Amino acid sequence: MSSLWLPCCALLLLMASLAMAQPPDWNSVRTDHPRLFFNADTWPSVKARAAGPLKDHFAEVRKTADGTGKPYEWSAIQRPPTRPGSAVEAYDWGDKLMAAALVQRLEPDPQRLERIRQMLWASLDYYQACFAQGKSVSWYGFSRLNWLAALDWTWNELPEAERLDLARGFLKHVDEALHAPYKQRQNRGGEQTGYYGDDNLALFTGLALHRAGADDAMALRCLNEGYAMYQKVIAHRREMAGDDGGAASPTLGYSMGEYPLAEWNYLHCMLSAAGLDRREELAYVAGFPNYIMWGSLPGLLEYGYGDTPHVDNRLTRWPMYNHLSEIMHFYGQSRPQEAALAAYLRQRFPVYFSTSSLCIHPYLLTGLDTAPPPLDPKRLPAARFFPLMGQVFMRSGDGLTDTYAMIAGDGITGQHRHYDAGHFTIFKQGFLALDTGTRQGNTDNLQNYFAQTIAHNCILIKMPGEKPSPYWNGEVYAQAGGQDKQVGSKVIAFETNSTYTYVALDLTPTYNAAKCQQMVRQFVYVMPDHFVVFDRVVATKPEYAKTWLLHLANEPVMDGLTARADQDKGRIFCRTLLPADATIAKVGGPGKEFLVEGVNYDINAGPAEAILKREYTGIGKLQYKEVPELMGRWRLEVKPGAARAEDAFLHLIQVGDQTVQAMEPAQVQRENGQAILTFQAHAAQVTLTLPTSGAIGGHIKVEREGKTVSDAALTQTVQAQVGLAAD
Repeated sequence: MSSLWLPCCALLLLMASLAMAQPPDWNSVRTDHPRLFFNADTWPSVKARAAGPLKDHFAEVRKTADGTGKPYEWSAIQRPPTRPGSAVEAYDWGDKLMAAALVQRLEPDPQRLERIRQMLWASLDYYQACFAQGKSVSWYGFSRLNWLAALDWTWNELPEAERLDLARGFLKHVDEALHAPYKQRQNRGGEQTGYYGDDNLALFTGLALHRAGADDAMALRCLNEGYAMYQKVIAHRREMAGDDGGAASPTLGYSMGEYPLAEWNYLHCMLSAAGLDRREELAYVAGFPNYIMWGSLPGLLEYGYGDTPHVDNRLTRWPMYNHLSEIMHFYGQSRPQEAALAAYLRQRFPVYFSTSSLCIHPYLLTGLDTAPPPLDPKRLPAARFFPLMGQVFMRSGDGLTDTYAMIAGDGITGQHRHYDAGHFTIFKQGFLALDTGTRQGNTDNLQNYFAQTIAHNCILIKMPGEKPSPYWNGEVYAQAGGQDKQVGSKVIAFETNSTYTYVALDLTPTYNAAKCQQMVRQFVYVMPDHFVVFDRVVATKPEYAKTWLLHLANEPVMDGLTARADQDKGRIFCRTLLPADATIAKVGGPGKEFLVEGVNYDINAGPAEAILKREYTGIGKLQYKEVPELMGRWRLEVKPGAARAEDAFLHLIQVGDQTVQAMEPAQVQRENGQAILTFQAHAAQVTLTLPTSGAIGGHIKVEREGKTVSDAALTQTVQAQVGLAAD
């Protein structure tokens, strides 16, 4: 087995991180300007790229700089009046300011400089007005970082008294952002979030204004506070990544959306402003491509895990090209294999760099010219467990017609994670077993359905009077029997080989202990198209009803205890084999897609009450004629025929394209405390023996063409995998 990471490398990284935990000597910060992102020494390279390989991009930046459109307003405020003699209204012009300041440096123009000066003042007036009215400027700090960069880049062209007044005003704003009481909709989320809110402004403000003569004491406080906070962020994200290449959230739209900008801005600005090369401190980001590779599906799709809107489950595109380019730039020499994998994945994404917010990034990526060529990982194992992210990914190959699956379990963060331990998603030419609901529109669907266990392929245990499980969008009105903790589950066994992948998960800790004594799921994927889902559930009282769930895009066709459903070009079959007295019902259809305790949480109902109270702008009422398929329209509910404290649920799932007309043969028998499942899996005959009580384990035998290809006890341990884990 080859690896992108070695244990000794991990030790060196740990030693480096400990050494960097102490604040640097801030005397290393330059006293001249510019400092942020580039300086006098590196400016010629930026200028050359703008005139050469990025000339088309620069032309688009110029259009942004000279555009006349008004910025989006995050908060509804009474905007301050336009300053006397100014042609610029008070708005947050930060994104346009970075573009304008970059163009100004390349193409000096007195009129543009005057407009930049007016936009700096108009923006600062707007920031101060927001805070004075108890409102936040934005959920993101990027526009204000752009403002700060524009001040830094035009510092030498502005009158000294005026630039110092601007700097003092911004320092005061940042100090209030960090230390004053929270403003409405303010983002001060801390180290376990995306770290792109107000807290993120501190370090860059200090780097730009340290010893600049505006308020040196306050600038130094910003430096120290910002650096200390960044150390917490980096430590948390390093822990999340481990040696696997994970990220700050298992929801790809977040972890590979704006989240990594915190790392890139830190690396670029610590180097440009203070001469500090911190790429080894952040070497964990070089592992991002491994997680992206496993978490993606054909056609630039993803599994739709966590707070993904489920409109189309498309991978976030616009930042991905930039993130992979940054890895190539920073780690092309020190982590050549990771950089080469980044180059390989980057080929899948459209070329895109922002022409407004943080439009400077592509001009800094000089390392692309010397990065290693794309590395095709070729043969991978059939599965990959990311323990810190809490996901196991499985696949029969990497082609358009292959089968892909993910099951959630383990993990150390609840960041944008739902109450969904044990949930599985299956994809084959379509989304066949779905993660359902939506956060789009911030309706009550988000916290009452989408985030709850009932929206996932999990098991409910209904205890009367149980408190609802809260989520961030507003009030949750009922508890449908789901989990009450987002973390706490444990993958207790994992193995993968060329024939099957096996995962055993103890989900018990994620359920209320007052109702759940045991909840264990065993998940067996027999490649390429068959899945066995075996659940052992012990409720604390027989009357606490259990419901096994499977979510589907479209209405299933039922044949007794076998269901069939389609999505896109794929087809799924699911057969209930246990409990022996199981009943099965299909729930859904127009007006019933998102039923929870008798209430359908309509996606067209409009924003939740909490969103309306917080005066969110830009969130309106959705107007779908029908629910998008990937939000889920139907579900299967399987229940025991009688009340029992202990039940075993056994399901066989088969997937394929829509030429497959029926499931292959399968039968189950129970004897001596075991369920013995025998089924045909294309050319293979599979016998799976699973204990219904006692120790978690079992035995699998796979025969093909008269030969035994597997005959082994299911593992009791977690198979080790490191880095890329390529065979």
